[in-house]
Amino acid sequence: MLLALFALGSAPGTLPAGVAAQRVALRTADGISLAATWYEPTARPAPAVILVHMLQRSRKDWDGLGSRLASEGIAALAIDLRGHGESQGAVGENLAVMLEDIKAARRHLASRFEVNNARIGIAGASAGANLAALEASVDSGTASLALLSPSLDYRGLRIEAAVRKYGSRPVLLVVGDDDAYAMRSAKDLQKAGGGIRELLVLKNAGHGTNMLNAPEDLPQQLVQWFRRTLQ
Repeated sequence: MLLALFALGSAPGTLPAGVAAQRVALRTADGISLAATWYEPTARPAPAVILVHMLQRSRKDWDGLGSRLASEGIAALAIDLRGHGESQGAVGENLAVMLEDIKAARRHLASRFEVNNARIGIAGASAGANLAALEASVDSGTASLALLSPSLDYRGLRIEAAVRKYGSRPVLLVVGDDDAYAMRSAKDLQKAGGGIRELLVLKNAGHGTNMLNAPEDLPQQLVQWFRRTLQ
């Protein structure tokens, strides 16, 4: 359900020309109301990417990437996970319950005429990366993944088997060279499965969506990745 049209950023003109962003409301199968931002693609039907943030952050981390994707003809849907940002609910020890949040985003995309639902990607950061991998492993409609600072095991979200199950579909693994556990995890995950497993290492870039501010312009590299693997 569309709620409102709004401009992102602190001043008019923040979004690229021709790009609009809308706040949307999603509902999970277990009855949680989620807030999300829909970045309208400049062409349609378009591929689409679901954006999943880190713990203790929000969908706003993805503002820049979402608008860039839309300006390149790829729709984007950034969600606030339950208990984060403007979403309802809470998160306890069982982080896997947030898989329902990604499933709700996937259903929303399926309802939109603007989206080519045969060309869906997911980008996730930190815990969001693990959630993205777990969801993609059971959703054959996910065509491409970008995992920022994934972990083999994030508080019970174990993903090596999921990445193997994901099979031959493409995965981009992004880590900072100053993030030791993510680096070790990404190298192990690169060996999992039999498809495209690309590793991008950024210098002194930190962890998760913090890497979006690295000098290497990670947002543009992510746009290029999804253009290559979804369009």
